[in-house]
Amino acid sequence: MSEAETAEETGSAFARPLRSAAFRWFFAGRSISMAGSFMSPVALAFGVLEITGSAAWLSAVTAAAVVPMVAMMLFGGGIADRYRRDTVLRLTSLGAGVTQVGVAVLLLTHQHPALLLPLSACNGVFQGITRPALRGILSNLAVGHGLQQASSLLAAAGNTARIAGPTAAGLLTTSVGGGWAIAADAASFLLAAACFGRMSLPDLPPRAEDGPTMLRDMREGWTYFRSQPWIWAVTLAFAVFNATNMGFWQILGPVIAHDTIGAEGWGLVLSARGIGALAASAVLMKLPLMRRPMVPALSSMALATLPLILLGAGADLGWLFGASLLGGVVAEFFTVVWETVNNTHIPERLLSRVGAHDEFWSSASSPLGQLSAPALAAAFGTAPIAVTGAGIAAAAMLLAAQVPSLRRIELDRDPARTEQDDSPAR
Repeated sequence: MSEAETAEETGSAFARPLRSAAFRWFFAGRSISMAGSFMSPVALAFGVLEITGSAAWLSAVTAAAVVPMVAMMLFGGGIADRYRRDTVLRLTSLGAGVTQVGVAVLLLTHQHPALLLPLSACNGVFQGITRPALRGILSNLAVGHGLQQASSLLAAAGNTARIAGPTAAGLLTTSVGGGWAIAADAASFLLAAACFGRMSLPDLPPRAEDGPTMLRDMREGWTYFRSQPWIWAVTLAFAVFNATNMGFWQILGPVIAHDTIGAEGWGLVLSARGIGALAASAVLMKLPLMRRPMVPALSSMALATLPLILLGAGADLGWLFGASLLGGVVAEFFTVVWETVNNTHIPERLLSRVGAHDEFWSSASSPLGQLSAPALAAAFGTAPIAVTGAGIAAAAMLLAAQVPSLRRIELDRDPARTEQDDSPAR
């Protein structure tokens, strides 16, 4: 095959990601991993509540994973931009699988929940390194409109798992215990590691002996991040959203559900979000995004707070299911927009480091919401805290949509991507 034919075939694979063997293995591994991961929150929540009956213990176990995950993100961004991202994913998936095996054993044998804390922390470390690598790897596998297609394909797989995972976890939890769902999550990580091992990304250029250190690389990512208001404005909005909406939902949701709709009902509500997101991703695989997508994407995210509002208002399962369905649609729309905008406008060599700052600062507030939710609910009541938290989160999304640089962001119709295009505000 001539060089021209090879280049043409490579370009075709990047424009249509499923033609690339590397993307297919990545897609398989990521899909398998997500299938288990969406079972884990339901299984862990009700497994801990079954052992302790305590929202405080659930809060502690959840935060034990989130705090190290957030703490490792910036370091993970430096790793993912410095080393091959497929290698990073293979090693972190293997580590996460081993720690989840330990969690499953503890839940199945009804050990004291304190023993879950170090394993949850280890899992959080691996997840903190994984997430920046996931943010950057698509630019190694797709280009142009292929980025939107790749994001939508991964979203469709994730949303299929989001539908089936929580419902399956709820059924397993009520029948044989949450430990078996965690065991399935462990197996999914190990299988994903095997898939990532079959990927074949090109080696990175050798680094000069006097090249920049990891610390300098991380500083470069921070410098770029803080220089782009369109990035940190969204990050700040999601910091508020994750503390007051997601943080409260993750803790107060299972507690309220435990006394109302039960584990099966809670699984159905979480699955409804996946159904909505899957429908949105199916549409977005075919329908090009609008030229200036950030304002509608952020504004629609205000609707993602409706499930928490209705949960606090004591709505029945039908209303919660419908609100969660809508929440899945708008969240998926935002996710595809944000992934596409990031991969289009941020230089590839900085993607993981900048993405790590986005993940870090938007997620750092989650433990605050998770840890404060039981105390606030005890002081002011579960329902008022749920409704107030959702209202604050919705306001944050609507305010971010008014930032001028975000309103000017455009998606190029030219699939070519250059590192000189550092700012989308034109």
